[in-house]
Amino acid sequence: MESRFHSVALLEEKCKGCTNCIKRCPTEAIRVREGKAVINAARCIDCGECVRTCENHAKIIIANSLEDLRQYDYTIALPAPALYSQLERASGPDEIVWALQEIGFDEVCDVSFGADIVTECTRRHLKSFPELRPVISGACPAVVRLIQVRFPNLLPHVARVESPMYAAARVARAEASGRLGIPDERIGVFFITPCAAKVTAVLAPLGSQKSYVNGAISISDIYGDLITRMGRGGTARTMHRGSSFGFGWANSSGELKALGLNNVLAVDGIHNVLDLLEEVDDGRLAGVDYIEALACPAGCVGGPATVENPFVARARMIKISEAVEADSAQARAEAKQIVDEYGEDFFAIEGELAAVAGLAIDPRLEVAIAKMSELERLLAELPGLDCGACGSPTCRAHAEDVVCGYASEVDCVFKLREAMEEVAEELLKLAKTDLPSLQRRNDR
Repeated sequence: MESRFHSVALLEEKCKGCTNCIKRCPTEAIRVREGKAVINAARCIDCGECVRTCENHAKIIIANSLEDLRQYDYTIALPAPALYSQLERASGPDEIVWALQEIGFDEVCDVSFGADIVTECTRRHLKSFPELRPVISGACPAVVRLIQVRFPNLLPHVARVESPMYAAARVARAEASGRLGIPDERIGVFFITPCAAKVTAVLAPLGSQKSYVNGAISISDIYGDLITRMGRGGTARTMHRGSSFGFGWANSSGELKALGLNNVLAVDGIHNVLDLLEEVDDGRLAGVDYIEALACPAGCVGGPATVENPFVARARMIKISEAVEADSAQARAEAKQIVDEYGEDFFAIEGELAAVAGLAIDPRLEVAIAKMSELERLLAELPGLDCGACGSPTCRAHAEDVVCGYASEVDCVFKLREAMEEVAEELLKLAKTDLPSLQRRNDR
């Protein structure tokens, strides 16, 4: 069982055991047991779909707070491009940057600039590995975790380029330390995140041996602090600001527009991603060069840690991107210069992306084979309705739980009814059977 940090957590006292979440989890990581949801940590990819689905607000995102800034001598905010789409009252990005400094950050570096860096690195990556297709974007950590859990054969297809968050963090950290003479460990870099998966990526990096981001703060957690400062006329500039293409990464298809490639696909929404990856795994999309896959509907603007309607936010993001168009050529040239200076390897994923075992039937091969045979037998006897009443998302998942000892066969209401009918028939037979002593007396 994997023991890495998870940013999605359950508030058991709020859980009603309604089973809505178990039907929406893309990795079948949730069960309902004894009237409460239970999350399988090995299978959870922190996509936040359960946070979005739960009507009882029993699933939450565990993130950092502004109080954590006090641990460092100098702090840098890394606002996701999606943040700028959340504050309707803001006059523009500069006012939001000013507000971030007002609430405690010393400096701000736009992740949109990190997106420009990653765009340049990805172009070079595609030229370096022309034989492997399709290449799958590694920008969304929830998608990469999904591949690790459900599609390990596709791990070689994941682009070996860090996310825009990490690219921006590495540049901002290096520049601040060199310019101010502050030791690296005394600089706190915090990502302003629209989702749970990036909180997990900060504390449990994908493949990397070290996290260059010290924490992640949810947009929803600081929204109130920021919105109350809008309209005061404050403005400030960032260390680096991205191009219109970098800002556009917040929307679905934004990465593809930045790359400017043909023969590409964009997919958003974790269940749509799941369906597409199944096609890739089956070898049906070998003719596609690049796939942008985002777990959240409409892209990062639809993350579970945002506050705005995703479709409203998407439209607002387009306007913001257009507003920074004038500086785009300079921003992209600056990003290219930084990649030339630091080198592509500086922004590459460190270490190997390993498969994650979501469910081990049994570590002993012969026992596992026997259990798989029992699983198929039980599955054939189940109704196949995938109703979720047993507390598992599907009949197959219930059969897995039974053979692994996590559930009883009669947790299925149909199997329970069959068992009760058998007991009732036996009781009826017994009721009609005379005791031997009574039989002898009636024979006289």
